[in-house]
Amino acid sequence: MQQSRDNASLGDLLADLSRQTTTLVRQEIALATTEMTHKATRVGRDIGFLAVGGLILYAGLLALMAAAILGVSAFVPSWVAALVVGLIVAGIGYVLVQKGRAALTHEDLAPHQTMETIKENAEWAKEQTR
Repeated sequence: MQQSRDNASLGDLLADLSRQTTTLVRQEIALATTEMTHKATRVGRDIGFLAVGGLILYAGLLALMAAAILGVSAFVPSWVAALVVGLIVAGIGYVLVQKGRAALTHEDLAPHQTMETIKENAEWAKEQTR
């Protein structure tokens, strides 16, 4: 390969460099797309935990409100049952929201592998032009 490069014309060398650069850019775009798709999938799952946890917390709030209404308006033991159910549902919702939040805070969205290969490619391009 070195022999053919030594004998190649400037036009051929520039055309080869252009082809290699185009291929490199396409590969970088594909890598970035793959990396961001993977991260977006994980973040989507964690947002799902937040959404489900929020809905369950909301149901718990409704049950707690029903318990308060029953407790104040009826002064009968049925409000105790609604209160217990409301606390249990709210507890489950809280756990799910905390799980989703904790998972999101640990998620790093930067495409580190892509950034590294872009740096390597910049170095490669500098070497090719020398």
